[in-house]
Amino acid sequence: QVQLVESGGGYVQPGGYLRLSCAASVSISSINTMGWYRQAPGKQRELVATITSGGGTNYVDSVKGRFTISRDNAKNTVSLQMRTLKPEDTAVYYCNAKLSTYYGVDAYWGQGTQVTVSS
Repeated sequence: QVQLVESGGGYVQPGGYLRLSCAASVSISSINTMGWYRQAPGKQRELVATITSGGGTNYVDSVKGRFTISRDNAKNTVSLQMRTLKPEDTAVYYCNAKLSTYYGVDAYWGQGTQVTVSS
């Protein structure tokens, strides 16, 4: 079982900065992939960024060059630095953890944190 708790969401003007954090209840070094997803009103959940246990990262095209995902194994946290925020970044952001098992992939989700970008 993995519990994930997000923090750092809020209201920011376009061009602003926010840093989201996700605290895991287990050692993240044992988790294959951690990442951030988001869901805007009326839209499906989409991938924002992922980071593997080996440190490899992937980003959705719309955030490349603006967002940075990182992990701190000592603190069991994953962060998402969001720079030059745009109104279209407005969404509920969810922390995600994926673990590969013999039976398949187990996915865990946090409760989400709201990010609102508006003037």
